[in-house]
Amino acid sequence: MAPRGWGCWRWAARPRARLLPGAAFPLGFRQLLSTLELAPHICVVGSGPAGFYTAQHLLKHHPRAQVDIYEKQLVPFGLVRFGVAPDHPEVKSYGAEDHNILGIPGEELPGVISARDFVGWYNGLPENRKLAPNLNCDTALILGQGNVALDVARILLTPTELLEKTDITAEALKVLKQSQVKRVWIVGRRGPLQVAFTIKELREMINLPGSQPLLDPADFSSLEESIKEASRPRKRLLELLVRTARKPPEPKADSKVTTPRAWGLRFLRSPQEMLPSPNGSRVVGIRLAVMRLEGSDENAQAVPTGEMEDVPCGLVLSSVGYKSRSIDPTVPFDPKLGVIPNSEGRVLGAPGLYCSGWVKRGPTGVIATTMNDSFLTGQALLQDLEAGVLPLGPKLGYSVIEPLLKNRGVQPVSFKDWEKLDAEEVAQGQAVGKPREKLVDPQQMLQILGPK
Repeated sequence: MAPRGWGCWRWAARPRARLLPGAAFPLGFRQLLSTLELAPHICVVGSGPAGFYTAQHLLKHHPRAQVDIYEKQLVPFGLVRFGVAPDHPEVKSYGAEDHNILGIPGEELPGVISARDFVGWYNGLPENRKLAPNLNCDTALILGQGNVALDVARILLTPTELLEKTDITAEALKVLKQSQVKRVWIVGRRGPLQVAFTIKELREMINLPGSQPLLDPADFSSLEESIKEASRPRKRLLELLVRTARKPPEPKADSKVTTPRAWGLRFLRSPQEMLPSPNGSRVVGIRLAVMRLEGSDENAQAVPTGEMEDVPCGLVLSSVGYKSRSIDPTVPFDPKLGVIPNSEGRVLGAPGLYCSGWVKRGPTGVIATTMNDSFLTGQALLQDLEAGVLPLGPKLGYSVIEPLLKNRGVQPVSFKDWEKLDAEEVAQGQAVGKPREKLVDPQQMLQILGPK
C-alpha cells in the first residue's frame, strides 16, 4: 500500500499568514487576549471551510496563536473541493464524511450508491475514484429532493460538451460520454410544499439544454392558497413549479425529433425495497410506498397509504442527507444525529476540545452558515483562554506529530507542496482549455511533489 498523504499547515499570526481568499469577518467581535504573553498552540482537524474559518478567527483575535491544521487528503479545502458540482464553482455547501443509509432490503445491490459517493466520484475524491457507476441504463432514480439531488440529476443529463468546459475529472467525463441515461426521476417522501432545493437549482434544471421537465399538473392543483401564504422565496419557487407543470411541451422544428432526455419530480413516495435482477447481480427497480400528508405547509408529515408502486430503473442514487462520523471512540458522539454533543462549540465532557461545522450542528446550511458558526466556535475557545479555563503551558504540536507520521510511512504535504499541486492543476487545465485539470491520483500527486 502506498504511503498515505497527510497535510499539515502551520498558520502563525504574522503578516505572511495565508487566509482563505476573500474571507470576511462579521462585525461586533471584540479583540481578545491581545495582552497575553503566552502563545496558545491549537490543533484543527480537517481543512474544510469549518476548519479554515475557525483557524482564521483564532489568528485574527489572538496575535500570538499558533494553529496547526491536519488533513487526511493530499490537498486542502475538504468538500469545497470534492463535494461541489464542477459546473457550480461558486457554490461551496457540503461538509460531512458520511451519508444516511436507507435501511431497506437490496440497498447493497450494485447500482445503488449514495449521492455523496457519486459527487465525490465526479469531483475526484480519492476514496471514490474507483466507484465505477454503471450508466448503461435508460432510467436513473434519485431519492431526495434537495440541492444535492438536483446537482446529481443535472450532471447526469448535461450535454458532455458543456461539462468539458468545467473542472470535472477526465475519468468521470469519459464515463458520462458513454452514459445511456435518458430519464431521471427525483423522488421525495413529501409534497411540493416541502421540497428542499432552491429556486436557482430548479431554474437550471428547467433550462437544461437537451432535457425536458416532466411535472404532473395534478401534483400542484390544490396549492393555490398555500402558495399565497408562503414566504416570498418559497412562493417564487412554487410558482415556478406550477408554471412549468402547466406549460405545454415546446414543438420541435422537426416533428420527428423528440427530446432525448428528461427529468421529473415524483412526490409522496417512500423507498421500501430495491428490486434485483433475476440473478441478483444488479438493481433493476425500486418499490415505493405511496404516502399522504398529515398536517400542512412545510411541517406536514408523510404517512403510508398502504399502496405500493414499482419503478423500473438501473441506477438508484440516495440523497437523503449527509452525516458526520465518529473518528475517535474517546470523543463524545451522537450516532443518531451524527453530531458531537456540544454547547456553543464546547464538546460536552471534554474540556479543551471544540467542534465546528456540520459535526457541531448537523448537515444544514451553506458556506456562510459555516463561516459564522466557525467564528462562534473560535470565539468560545478564546473566551475560555481569557477566563483561564484552558492551560497555556508549552505545547510541542507538530514537532511531536512529525516523527509519528514518518514512522507510519506517511509523507506530509506542506503548504508549499499544495501550491505546487495547485499550479500543476491550473497548468494542465489551461493546456486543454479548462479552468483546471483536477489531480485525483495520489501516486501522481506524490510524483509531482518529488522525493522528500
